[in-house]
Amino acid sequence: MLALPSGRRVLGRSVRAAPPAPEPEFGVYLARRRPPGTAWEQVWVPWRDFGLPADTDALRLALSTAWVHAADRRVEVACGGGTGRTGTALACLAVLDGVAADEAVAFVRHHYRRRAVETRWQRRFVLHFDGELPGPSATA
Repeated sequence: MLALPSGRRVLGRSVRAAPPAPEPEFGVYLARRRPPGTAWEQVWVPWRDFGLPADTDALRLALSTAWVHAADRRVEVACGGGTGRTGTALACLAVLDGVAADEAVAFVRHHYRRRAVETRWQRRFVLHFDGELPGPSATA
């Protein structure tokens, strides 16, 4: 479980592990293939192991939604092993939560998993991740 500076909590895990009890209410799944359905709301972001997300905008939307839900719901982020892609996404969530991008990987490694964010490309992705939450859409 990663506790963000705002007090929001997000569970990072391997999809190979059994879901926690109580079950999450929202999940972000980072995998090459769409994961099986769950009893809770979920978002899938295509992302190959040791790589980067196929669609950065989809990741930003998924993580922004997870950040909002984490204020009052059980949220999880998961990939195959729960380390590289999950760690990268958690570091990006930390940036959304106000952690400086150049400190986010160290924050996640200290508070979640010491080997999180496995590749230099993933570290660079976090460093350049824009920490701005999407604003409300303009409607006229």
